[in-house]
Amino acid sequence: MAGVFQPVPEELLGFIREGGKFIVAGHREPDGDCVGSQLALASVLRRLGKEAIPCSAGPFKRTEIKPYERLFASTLTAEQRAGARVLIVDCSAADRTGDLRPFLEGLPAAVIDHHDSVISSGWHGVQSAYLDTNALSTTFMVLKVISALGVQPLPEEAQFLFFGLCTDTGFFRHVDGNGAEVFEAAAALVHSGANPKSVFAAMYGGKSLDSRKLMGHILLRAKPFFDGKLILSFETFEETSVFGLEGRDSDTLYQLLQAVAGVEAIVIIRQESPGNCTVGFRSRDLIDVGSIARSFGGGGHKNAAGLYIAGTIEELSPKIVKAFESVFMPA
Repeated sequence: MAGVFQPVPEELLGFIREGGKFIVAGHREPDGDCVGSQLALASVLRRLGKEAIPCSAGPFKRTEIKPYERLFASTLTAEQRAGARVLIVDCSAADRTGDLRPFLEGLPAAVIDHHDSVISSGWHGVQSAYLDTNALSTTFMVLKVISALGVQPLPEEAQFLFFGLCTDTGFFRHVDGNGAEVFEAAAALVHSGANPKSVFAAMYGGKSLDSRKLMGHILLRAKPFFDGKLILSFETFEETSVFGLEGRDSDTLYQLLQAVAGVEAIVIIRQESPGNCTVGFRSRDLIDVGSIARSFGGGGHKNAAGLYIAGTIEELSPKIVKAFESVFMPA
């Protein structure tokens, strides 16, 4: 992969060097890559003598990021906004910041993101954008920004960055044969003090018994389509009420379903409220689920994407299956 990554824009480095106060924002329902990027970047900014406020609309659903919720502001005062610049990480669409968006509007901003998307027209104050869809995580890009600023990560910062890198690579399961630079970054972070063993334990340990039971429910109703190339399943609103958000373990669930012989794409629909669903998409190398998610108003990567949409499982399931017809049954 050497040479395929975008260089850190000089405009971004200038944006950071010239500012004295920063709001470091990310997307709603953050994951490890978003949280790790925000906390590492905020820590480095403080070491550079700047004020930095990590903020998130939440909710912090995942067990591995729950301990970090206390480090984030969910709202901002007029005093905190005064004279601040915004660094938006792992997110380039204005509406993906959720309830945080009104606090960011009108402030000069820069974006660091690896998703296959464009800067939303909602970001009127964007002065610089560092976008790289080849990067497997935003933390990988943040490490490049930190290095370009002439800073060596401290152990805690290295741990944040390694955590995010492992989150978006599935602990390196999604790195292909051209991923030498990703492993070089991982090695550099370990040299700086990151602990792979503790990151793995945080990501895959500490799960509740309810999370195993909920996976069993979803696995039992998994249904194949297109000769088994697509598997679709769902989580009901009643299950959300019984097991709670903490009962979810999406990464392990996708791993189990992707291990099925012949499967090329996975869809999990969750009834978050009586009238709204979230939909998660995963695929192997060839299927672009990001484009399918975007056709419904969502977004993400070629092999991992999602959306939040009005409707019920019964209404959405046939529509989503039909969207895969052009992939598995081309004219």
